[in-house]
Amino acid sequence: MRTRITLACTECKNRNYNTTKDKKAHPDRMETKKYCKFCRSHTMHKETK
Repeated sequence: MRTRITLACTECKNRNYNTTKDKKAHPDRMETKKYCKFCRSHTMHKETK
């Protein structure tokens, strides 16, 4: 079952992206490099609750 997650920028802490992931295949928190429109650069985004 896929669950909805929110990705937040590690620099400015704004929640920028909503996506889904499979909890059985990837039980740990997701971390990816994406564009933050507030920082105006590519930064690391981590999964939030």
